This record gives sequence, C-alpha cells and structure tokens, in this order.
Amino acid sequence: MSVTAVPLRPVRRSYLVWIWVAVVAAVVVAALLARQGDAALLRESRGSGVVTTASGLQYKVIEPGQGGAHPTARDVALINYTGRLIDGTVFDKSQQPTPMPLSGVLPGFSEALKLMPKGAKYRFWLPAKIGYGDRANDKIPANSTLVFDVELLDFIPEAVLRQMQAQQSMMGGMPGGAPGGVPGAPSPR
Repeated sequence: MSVTAVPLRPVRRSYLVWIWVAVVAAVVVAALLARQGDAALLRESRGSGVVTTASGLQYKVIEPGQGGAHPTARDVALINYTGRLIDGTVFDKSQQPTPMPLSGVLPGFSEALKLMPKGAKYRFWLPAKIGYGDRANDKIPANSTLVFDVELLDFIPEAVLRQMQAQQSMMGGMPGGAPGGVPGAPSPR
C-alpha cells in the first residue's frame, strides 16, 4: 500500500491574519451584546437625577409625592405601574390601581417601593440580579434589565388588609379584594 502525497499550496499569511481579526471581532461583539443591559444602566446612571443604590437599583423621582412615611416589607402598596424591557417593549401594565404585597414581588421592585412616599411617581431600572436573574419569565428574556414607571397611591400594613378581607367575607364579601384577586392584577413576582 502506498500513500500518495498531494501537494497543498501554502496559505498566505495575510489570510490567517484576516481570519484571526474576524474571530476577535466576533468575540468582542458577543461580549458587547451580553452586556447590553449593563450598558443601558450605565447610560441611565448618567442621566440627571438618577440615583443608584448599593444593590444596583437605579431610580429617578418623577413626582416627589407627599413625603413622610414609606412602605415597609410587611405592607401592601396600591400602585399604578408599567413594566418595560430596556428596548421599550411593554411586558406588563396595571389596568387599575393594583395592590402589591412588598413581600411577594421581585427584590428590586420591593426595594424601590420602600423608597417611595405616598403620591410619588418614580421610574426605576432593575438589573437582572435584583429582577428575574437568569430565569426567563413569559415575555421577559433571561438576564433582562427591567424598567418600571410606578405611582404609589397608598399603602397599608398587610395585617390591616387581612383584617379588612376577613370583615368583608363575614359581610358577604366584595368583588376583588385580596392582592392577586383584583381582575387584571399581575401575580406576585
């Protein structure tokens, strides 16, 4: 048995250089796309009046509200809100004032609500680590930065809400009522 050698033409060095340049460019583009949410947050942080907390939450006060008390982790907030992705795609919007128990929402959303006094309107940006993280959720891709416009209408302690619900059920109940029981209300996150 004999092996026949087929002569190969040498590859020009300039071709190899272009191949490596293309590989490096592809890696750079992939890294930039992966950090798109972080870049958007960085752009927002440079905006006038944007505050960044230690967790990475960014918020801007649109209307300051009445000052005074703020909701706590054990309260239920009554809010109007719109949730968007960083590209502007709306993924959730309240159709009416919606009760939200602070203990049952995303960590960043809860943190932001705790900063707001009654009557305030804020815009806040949640990086993935205080949002849904690497989990996809319905219309929200994994590792998404979330943008919310929120108006805090009122808040009450969860114990008071439970007491009101118990009284309503004893009196024959009323439609809606419990957080998540309001038609069109989002499930706790």
